[in-house]
Amino acid sequence: MSETYDFNLWSHYYRDYLLTNIIPFWLRHSIDRECGGYFTCLDRDGKVFDTDKFIWLQARQVWMFAKLHQDADLNVPDAERQEWLKVAQHGALFLEKYGRHPTNGQWYFSLTQTGEPLVEPYNIFSSVFASMAFGQMAKADKVNCEKYKQIALETFDDIQKRRSNPKGEWNKASPLSSRQLKSFALPM
Repeated sequence: MSETYDFNLWSHYYRDYLLTNIIPFWLRHSIDRECGGYFTCLDRDGKVFDTDKFIWLQARQVWMFAKLHQDADLNVPDAERQEWLKVAQHGALFLEKYGRHPTNGQWYFSLTQTGEPLVEPYNIFSSVFASMAFGQMAKADKVNCEKYKQIALETFDDIQKRRSNPKGEWNKASPLSSRQLKSFALPM
């Protein structure tokens, strides 16, 4: 038996749930007002259970709030849009200040709450999310758009250089193996 779905009804339901539950939860609980960036390891009540900051998640949150700021289909007041931009800028500033290795410019995997490196940039995937975040910031932030565009392009160029061996020296494949392994990470 085939059921009929009202996609318009569901799209309004999900939009409303996003704006009244999900976004307010992250605004209320994830912003680290003391050290910058965001707390991303939260329980269902918003309590922080780990203060480490993973570049993938920091960059995803920057991208999300920058994208929300620009999404005209959401039909929200300008004050709300401006708050989303400020939250995106808050995360972008933390990433810009602490997220990259000082000599090669590659994005770390994780940092402490205060921005000290925890895990070296052992693959390109932190870079992928950082490039997306700063690309979106270049569209959202008219004041800093050129700076954010430059970060996004530099990061993307580095991704292109490293894409044939995304994990670099941390590649797990044995050079002694006669079998060629195919990674599914890049297509995903």
